[in-house]
Amino acid sequence: MLYSKIEGQGKPLLILHGFMGMSDNWKTLGAQYSQEGFQVHLVDLRNHGRSFHSDIFNYEVMVQDVVDYCLENNLENSNCIGHSMGGKVAMLLATKFPNLIDKLIVADIGPKFYPQHHQTILEGLNAIDFSQKPSRSEVEETLSKYITDFGTRQFLLKNLYWIEPGQLAFRFNLPVFNVQIDQIGTALPVNAIFEKPTLFIRGGNSNYILDSDFDQIKQHFHLAVFNTISSVGHWLHAEKPQEFFERTTNFLKM
Repeated sequence: MLYSKIEGQGKPLLILHGFMGMSDNWKTLGAQYSQEGFQVHLVDLRNHGRSFHSDIFNYEVMVQDVVDYCLENNLENSNCIGHSMGGKVAMLLATKFPNLIDKLIVADIGPKFYPQHHQTILEGLNAIDFSQKPSRSEVEETLSKYITDFGTRQFLLKNLYWIEPGQLAFRFNLPVFNVQIDQIGTALPVNAIFEKPTLFIRGGNSNYILDSDFDQIKQHFHLAVFNTISSVGHWLHAEKPQEFFERTTNFLKM
Protein backbone atom coordinates (compact mmCIF):
# COMPACT_ATOMS: atom_id res chain seq x y z
CA MET A 1 0.00 0.00 0.00
CA LEU A 2 1.18 3.49 -0.80
CA TYR A 3 2.34 5.75 2.02
CA SER A 4 0.24 8.85 2.51
CA LYS A 5 -0.42 11.72 4.86
CA ILE A 6 -4.13 12.52 5.31
CA GLU A 7 -5.25 15.90 6.59
CA GLY A 8 -8.60 17.63 6.97
CA GLN A 9 -12.24 16.67 6.49
CA GLY A 10 -14.51 16.99 3.48
CA LYS A 11 -14.37 16.04 -0.19
CA PRO A 12 -11.27 13.90 -0.89
CA LEU A 13 -8.41 15.57 -2.76
CA LEU A 14 -5.61 13.31 -4.00
CA ILE A 15 -2.26 15.01 -4.67
CA LEU A 16 0.30 13.14 -6.79
CA HIS A 17 3.89 14.43 -6.88
CA GLY A 18 6.32 14.50 -9.80
CA PHE A 19 9.34 12.36 -10.72
CA MET A 20 11.88 12.16 -7.87
CA GLY A 21 9.50 14.13 -5.70
CA MET A 22 7.41 13.02 -2.73
CA SER A 23 4.36 13.94 -0.72
CA ASP A 24 6.41 16.22 1.58
CA ASN A 25 6.89 18.62 -1.36
CA TRP A 26 3.17 19.42 -1.06
CA LYS A 27 2.94 19.64 2.73
CA THR A 28 2.28 23.40 2.94
CA LEU A 29 -0.19 23.47 0.06
CA GLY A 30 -1.88 20.35 1.42
CA ALA A 31 -2.51 22.09 4.74
CA GLN A 32 -4.03 25.05 2.89
CA TYR A 33 -6.38 22.83 0.87
CA SER A 34 -7.45 21.06 4.06
CA GLN A 35 -8.44 24.43 5.56
CA GLU A 36 -10.70 24.98 2.52
CA GLY A 37 -12.84 21.96 3.31
CA PHE A 38 -10.98 19.12 1.59
CA GLN A 39 -9.74 15.84 2.99
CA VAL A 40 -6.25 15.95 1.50
CA HIS A 41 -4.37 12.75 0.65
CA LEU A 42 -0.68 13.46 0.04
CA VAL A 43 0.52 10.26 -1.59
CA ASP A 44 4.02 8.87 -2.21
CA LEU A 45 3.97 6.97 -5.51
CA ARG A 46 5.88 3.69 -5.78
CA ASN A 47 9.69 4.00 -5.75
CA HIS A 48 9.33 7.46 -4.17
CA GLY A 49 9.28 8.86 -0.65
CA ARG A 50 8.23 6.36 2.00
CA SER A 51 6.32 4.07 -0.36
CA PHE A 52 7.57 0.64 -1.40
CA HIS A 53 10.29 0.00 -3.99
CA SER A 54 9.61 -2.21 -6.99
CA ASP A 55 11.46 -3.26 -10.15
CA ILE A 56 8.20 -2.70 -12.07
CA PHE A 57 7.77 0.99 -12.83
CA ASN A 58 5.33 2.33 -15.40
CA TYR A 59 2.12 4.36 -15.50
CA GLU A 60 -0.17 1.33 -15.58
CA VAL A 61 1.11 -0.02 -12.26
CA MET A 62 1.27 3.43 -10.68
CA VAL A 63 -2.39 3.97 -11.58
CA GLN A 64 -3.32 0.58 -10.12
CA ASP A 65 -1.49 1.52 -6.92
CA VAL A 66 -3.66 4.64 -6.63
CA VAL A 67 -6.82 2.64 -7.40
CA ASP A 68 -5.90 0.18 -4.63
CA TYR A 69 -5.26 3.13 -2.31
CA CYS A 70 -8.69 4.58 -3.13
CA LEU A 71 -10.39 1.23 -2.48
CA GLU A 72 -8.55 0.79 0.81
CA ASN A 73 -9.62 4.28 1.94
CA ASN A 74 -13.16 4.10 0.51
CA LEU A 75 -12.51 7.01 -1.84
CA GLU A 76 -14.62 7.71 -4.91
CA ASN A 77 -15.61 10.85 -6.77
CA SER A 78 -12.43 12.50 -5.47
CA ASN A 79 -10.71 15.56 -6.82
CA CYS A 80 -7.13 15.02 -7.97
CA ILE A 81 -4.07 17.21 -8.56
CA GLY A 82 -1.05 15.72 -10.34
CA HIS A 83 2.21 17.47 -11.18
CA SER A 84 4.53 16.31 -13.98
CA MET A 85 4.86 12.52 -13.67
CA GLY A 86 2.05 12.64 -11.11
CA GLY A 87 0.00 14.49 -13.70
CA LYS A 88 0.51 11.64 -16.15
CA VAL A 89 -0.62 9.19 -13.45
CA ALA A 90 -3.64 11.40 -12.73
CA MET A 91 -4.58 11.62 -16.44
CA LEU A 92 -4.44 7.86 -16.95
CA LEU A 93 -6.29 7.26 -13.67
CA ALA A 94 -9.10 9.62 -14.67
CA THR A 95 -9.51 8.14 -18.16
CA LYS A 96 -9.45 4.52 -16.96
CA PHE A 97 -11.45 4.93 -13.73
CA PRO A 98 -13.66 8.02 -14.19
CA ASN A 99 -15.89 6.95 -11.28
CA LEU A 100 -12.98 7.63 -8.93
CA ILE A 101 -12.33 11.20 -10.11
CA ASP A 102 -14.64 14.23 -10.07
CA LYS A 103 -12.43 17.19 -11.00
CA LEU A 104 -8.90 16.82 -12.35
CA ILE A 105 -6.03 19.31 -12.18
CA VAL A 106 -2.90 18.60 -14.24
CA ALA A 107 0.11 20.76 -13.43
CA ASP A 108 2.62 21.46 -16.22
CA ILE A 109 2.45 18.22 -18.19
CA GLY A 110 0.46 17.07 -21.22
CA PRO A 111 -0.70 13.70 -22.52
CA LYS A 112 1.90 13.67 -25.31
CA PHE A 113 5.17 11.73 -25.47
CA TYR A 114 8.18 13.50 -23.91
CA PRO A 115 11.74 12.56 -24.94
CA GLN A 116 14.04 11.48 -22.11
CA HIS A 117 15.67 14.59 -20.62
CA HIS A 118 16.90 13.58 -17.17
CA GLN A 119 20.33 12.28 -18.21
CA THR A 120 22.38 14.94 -16.42
CA ILE A 121 20.39 14.59 -13.21
CA LEU A 122 20.85 10.81 -13.25
CA GLU A 123 24.57 11.22 -13.88
CA GLY A 124 24.86 13.48 -10.85
CA LEU A 125 22.86 11.15 -8.61
CA ASN A 126 24.85 8.11 -9.72
CA ALA A 127 28.12 9.94 -9.04
CA ILE A 128 27.39 9.88 -5.30
CA ASP A 129 29.12 6.99 -3.56
CA PHE A 130 27.20 6.39 -0.34
CA SER A 131 29.68 3.66 0.66
CA GLN A 132 32.06 6.50 1.47
CA LYS A 133 29.52 7.83 4.01
CA PRO A 134 29.37 11.36 2.57
CA SER A 135 27.83 14.21 4.54
CA ARG A 136 24.90 16.23 3.21
CA SER A 137 27.25 19.00 2.15
CA GLU A 138 29.49 16.52 0.32
CA VAL A 139 26.47 15.08 -1.51
CA GLU A 140 25.47 18.59 -2.58
CA GLU A 141 29.03 19.35 -3.68
CA THR A 142 29.02 16.28 -5.93
CA LEU A 143 25.61 17.16 -7.37
CA SER A 144 26.71 20.74 -8.06
CA LYS A 145 29.27 19.45 -10.58
CA TYR A 146 26.39 18.14 -12.69
CA ILE A 147 23.37 20.26 -11.73
CA THR A 148 24.01 24.00 -11.75
CA ASP A 149 20.46 25.04 -10.81
CA PHE A 150 20.24 25.55 -7.05
CA GLY A 151 16.49 24.89 -6.89
CA THR A 152 16.80 21.55 -8.68
CA ARG A 153 19.59 20.46 -6.31
CA GLN A 154 17.54 21.38 -3.26
CA PHE A 155 14.54 19.50 -4.66
CA LEU A 156 16.69 16.36 -5.05
CA LEU A 157 18.41 16.77 -1.68
CA LYS A 158 15.04 16.62 0.10
CA ASN A 159 15.18 12.89 -0.67
CA LEU A 160 18.22 12.37 1.56
CA TYR A 161 17.65 10.60 4.85
CA TRP A 162 19.71 8.80 7.51
CA ILE A 163 19.43 5.02 7.27
CA GLU A 164 21.49 4.91 10.46
CA PRO A 165 23.85 7.37 12.17
CA GLY A 166 26.49 8.43 9.66
CA GLN A 167 24.87 6.69 6.66
CA LEU A 168 22.80 8.70 4.20
CA ALA A 169 20.72 7.37 1.29
CA PHE A 170 18.09 8.54 -1.15
CA ARG A 171 14.46 7.65 -0.51
CA PHE A 172 13.75 7.12 -4.21
CA ASN A 173 14.72 3.97 -6.08
CA LEU A 174 17.59 5.22 -8.22
CA PRO A 175 18.64 1.79 -9.63
CA VAL A 176 15.16 1.29 -11.11
CA PHE A 177 15.06 4.87 -12.45
CA ASN A 178 18.34 4.19 -14.24
CA VAL A 179 16.78 1.24 -16.07
CA GLN A 180 13.19 2.45 -16.51
CA ILE A 181 13.73 6.17 -17.20
CA ASP A 182 12.08 5.98 -20.64
CA GLN A 183 8.78 5.11 -18.94
CA ILE A 184 8.47 8.69 -17.63
CA GLY A 185 7.85 10.20 -21.07
CA THR A 186 5.21 7.70 -22.21
CA ALA A 187 2.18 9.20 -23.96
CA LEU A 188 -1.40 8.72 -22.83
CA PRO A 189 -3.14 6.03 -24.92
CA VAL A 190 -4.83 7.46 -28.02
CA ASN A 191 -8.29 6.28 -26.97
CA ALA A 192 -8.06 7.64 -23.39
CA ILE A 193 -10.99 10.04 -22.76
CA PHE A 194 -12.18 11.93 -19.66
CA GLU A 195 -15.50 13.79 -19.82
CA LYS A 196 -15.37 15.75 -16.56
CA PRO A 197 -13.96 19.21 -15.69
CA THR A 198 -10.18 19.33 -16.08
CA LEU A 199 -7.77 22.20 -15.49
CA PHE A 200 -4.37 22.21 -17.18
CA ILE A 201 -2.22 24.76 -15.37
CA ARG A 202 1.26 25.54 -16.67
CA GLY A 203 4.27 27.72 -15.94
CA GLY A 204 4.73 30.65 -18.30
CA ASN A 205 8.47 29.93 -18.56
CA SER A 206 8.00 26.18 -19.03
CA ASN A 207 7.86 24.39 -22.37
CA TYR A 208 6.04 21.29 -21.14
CA ILE A 209 2.63 22.49 -22.39
CA LEU A 210 2.71 24.56 -25.57
CA ASP A 211 -0.21 26.42 -27.15
CA SER A 212 0.08 23.95 -30.02
CA ASP A 213 -0.70 21.11 -27.56
CA PHE A 214 -4.15 22.44 -26.68
CA ASP A 215 -6.02 20.65 -29.49
CA GLN A 216 -4.49 17.29 -28.63
CA ILE A 217 -5.30 17.79 -24.95
CA LYS A 218 -8.93 18.59 -25.84
CA GLN A 219 -9.15 15.31 -27.78
CA HIS A 220 -8.55 13.46 -24.49
CA PHE A 221 -10.13 15.90 -22.03
CA HIS A 222 -13.23 17.34 -23.66
CA LEU A 223 -13.94 19.84 -20.85
CA ALA A 224 -10.33 20.98 -20.46
CA VAL A 225 -9.57 24.60 -19.57
CA PHE A 226 -6.11 26.14 -19.57
CA ASN A 227 -4.40 28.48 -17.14
CA THR A 228 -0.90 29.96 -17.12
CA ILE A 229 1.04 31.32 -14.16
CA SER A 230 3.48 33.89 -15.48
CA SER A 231 7.21 34.04 -14.74
CA VAL A 232 7.51 30.50 -13.35
CA GLY A 233 8.92 27.26 -14.73
CA HIS A 234 8.05 23.60 -14.33
CA TRP A 235 7.85 23.75 -10.50
CA LEU A 236 5.09 26.35 -10.65
CA HIS A 237 3.50 25.25 -7.36
CA ALA A 238 6.80 25.81 -5.54
CA GLU A 239 7.73 29.08 -7.26
CA LYS A 240 4.35 30.82 -6.79
CA PRO A 241 2.50 28.64 -4.28
CA GLN A 242 -0.12 31.22 -3.32
CA GLU A 243 -1.11 31.92 -6.90
CA PHE A 244 -1.18 28.19 -7.65
CA PHE A 245 -3.34 27.62 -4.58
CA GLU A 246 -5.80 30.38 -5.44
CA ARG A 247 -6.25 29.34 -9.07
CA THR A 248 -6.65 25.65 -8.30
CA THR A 249 -8.99 26.26 -5.37
CA ASN A 250 -11.18 28.50 -7.53
CA PHE A 251 -11.45 25.68 -10.08
CA LEU A 252 -12.23 23.04 -7.45
CA LYS A 253 -14.98 25.19 -5.92
CA MET A 254 -16.66 26.20 -9.21
